[in-house]
Amino acid sequence: MTPMIDRPGAKLRELIAAKTVAMPGAFNALCARAIERAGFEAIYISGAGLANAVYGLPDVGMTTLSEATAHARAICTAVKVPVLSDADTGFGEAVNAARTVVEMEQAGLAGVHLEDQVLPKKCGHLDGKDVVSAEAMGQKLRAAVAARRDASFVIVARTDAKAIEGIEQAIERAKRYLDAGADAIFPEAMQTAEEFLRFAAALRGHGPGSGPGTPPPLLANMTEFGKSPLLSVGELGDMGYRMVIFPQTALRVAFGAIGAMLADLKRGGHQREWVERMQTRAELYELLDYDGLAKIDAAATRKT
Repeated sequence: MTPMIDRPGAKLRELIAAKTVAMPGAFNALCARAIERAGFEAIYISGAGLANAVYGLPDVGMTTLSEATAHARAICTAVKVPVLSDADTGFGEAVNAARTVVEMEQAGLAGVHLEDQVLPKKCGHLDGKDVVSAEAMGQKLRAAVAARRDASFVIVARTDAKAIEGIEQAIERAKRYLDAGADAIFPEAMQTAEEFLRFAAALRGHGPGSGPGTPPPLLANMTEFGKSPLLSVGELGDMGYRMVIFPQTALRVAFGAIGAMLADLKRGGHQREWVERMQTRAELYELLDYDGLAKIDAAATRKT
C-alpha cells in the first residue's frame, strides 16, 4: 500500500479533520507554486479557471476530461500540498464519472467534486441552470466511489439545486448524496450567511465525519461577483464548513493588473511605471526553484 504521507487524499482528509482549510484557486502550475509558497496547505483547481485562462473559453462545459486531467497533472506535479479539482458533471453519465475519478486520481489529485447539473453545465452563479434527478446523481456518486483505487481519494458532491428547487430540496439532495457515498458536500450559490448556516445545521449528524452536533465535511465557495456573500474562513469555520475555496481570486487579480498594464503600454509605448510592481527575475527564479535544478545538474555531472 502507498505510504500515507504519499497519498494526497489522506493528507487532505487529515487537514479538514483538524480545521477549516482555505484553498485558493490555481489557474496554472506557477500560480499553484505561488499559493504553496504563501503558506496555504491546499490548492483548488477551478473548471472556470481552466476554461478561461488556458483556452479562453467561458465556463459552460466546453472543456474535456483529457484537458482537465492534463491541467491537474501539471499543477499537482509542481507542488507538494494536496490539490482538489473541479470535475464538472464527471464529463458524462455514471460510467464517465467513474473514468473521471480514475484519471484524476492518477494525475495526483487529492480529490474532485462532481455536480448535479444537466449538461451543458453553467457556472454555478449564473441563472438558467438545471439539475439532474437526485437518483441520477446518486448513480454517478456510487460509480465514482466504486472506481477509485485509493479509498482516501476525496469525492465531494456539489449540488446546484438551491437556485432551482430551493434550499430544503438542496438539503435533501445532500443527504441522499452522502448516503450514496460522497465524502463531503458542496452547496453552490448560497445567497446569505443565514443560508450557509441553515444548510450546515440541517446536515448535523448525517454522513461521514459528522456527529450529533457537527455536519459532515462541507465546502463553501467564496467566488467574487457571484450570488454568495464574501464570508471569511473563520466565519465559515464557525458554521461547520471545513473547506473554503477561492476559485478565481488569483486569476481576477492577475488579469485586472494585466489589463491595466496593457492599457498603459498601448498609451505610453513603455512599461517603465510598472517595473516596481512586477515580480523580479530573481523572485521568479526562486519560485521556479532554479537552485534545485542546479543541484540536480551538479549531481548529474559529478565525476565518481
